[in-house]
Amino acid sequence: MKNLILFDDEHWSSLLPLSYTKPVAALRVGILTIKEKWEKRLDGEASYITQDYLSTKFPIKIADDNIVISGSLLPNDKIVHLIKRLNNNEAILYNDTLIAARIDRKQFELLAGDQNISQLAGIDISDEDDLVRRIQRPHDIFMANAEAIEEDFLLLSKGRDSATLNDTVRYSGLDNIFIEAGAKINHAILNATTGPIYIGKDAEIMEGSVIRGPFAMCENSVVKMAAKIYGGTTLGPYCKVGGELNNVVIQGYSSKAHDGFLGNAVLGEWCNLGADTNNSNLKNNYAPVKLYDYTTERFEPTGLQFCGLIMGDHSKCGINTMLNTGTVVGVSANLFGSGFPRNFVPSFSWGGNSGYTTYKLEKQLEVAEIVMARRNLSLDEEDRKILGHVFHASAKYRTWES
Repeated sequence: MKNLILFDDEHWSSLLPLSYTKPVAALRVGILTIKEKWEKRLDGEASYITQDYLSTKFPIKIADDNIVISGSLLPNDKIVHLIKRLNNNEAILYNDTLIAARIDRKQFELLAGDQNISQLAGIDISDEDDLVRRIQRPHDIFMANAEAIEEDFLLLSKGRDSATLNDTVRYSGLDNIFIEAGAKINHAILNATTGPIYIGKDAEIMEGSVIRGPFAMCENSVVKMAAKIYGGTTLGPYCKVGGELNNVVIQGYSSKAHDGFLGNAVLGEWCNLGADTNNSNLKNNYAPVKLYDYTTERFEPTGLQFCGLIMGDHSKCGINTMLNTGTVVGVSANLFGSGFPRNFVPSFSWGGNSGYTTYKLEKQLEVAEIVMARRNLSLDEEDRKILGHVFHASAKYRTWES
């Protein structure tokens, strides 16, 4: 089995707040995380080069022969073929930026000591833009998601038999539907003529739900009664959703369990949207949407007409929350109250349209512990240290503190 090392490049900071709590390659796009995609494509086991404060939870594993890949890079057949053909101490460059390399232990140590990458023999693919697909900003995740679901669907279903649908389910495009063992689907409508539908192990789709592909739900996730879900949507493991969703990626362990609209959005892990929470994904004047960018610390154009909510891990909002087009909510924020919160909500914010105070770290950790215990998981010391780091690193955005 190949030893893969996925490294955070300059896009780690532009993917905040989603990357505050994990390496870029741990983000889910399609059915699988970027790490899982590379492991399946290259028959390998991956570890990370990431930020110092994340490295205890996400450690690196170095072998005598290593394939090093940018964690923001999505695999495709062409780039996988090139990587498989790499000789020892040879690199693939795109616009003078390292995309991937195959290096031995000694060379790895030299590069870790800041030796210039130009010391490696290089393959330049700067003229082949179709080879390089990268996740560089949060909205890239939902933009790439429909195609990523289709690719992951083929990867996961190839050579395998799907579980069968019972006669209460109405469906179209049966060959484009794959159901893992233990999944439960009753009295639902599945349309896979518009893209594949993947139902994970022990997942459940309740009565009256209507789903159009491309759609994926991972293990133990639940679609509640009468939900309406449009294509390009992914539910990571242990999610619970209801209401209306369109082109949404939920990383995992998060809930939007009630009525309300969520569109062109990315939610992190351990988030919860209260009943009748709605986000706008289109401005009233149909103008392109701007999103807050942590690297420039200002709102930057996305070039998108449709762009909704980006929410970091452990954030929550109360019932009837209204979220404007292009809203970015950091890690461990708690939103409530009438009116629209601002379009950029810093991490560890407590409040809403009427103003904010700071969500104290100790209180947030208590809540996180309770929430994770409901999934039979614990908030371990590594998680506490990561959230503590984020609390202090994000303080500069909580302007009311000064």
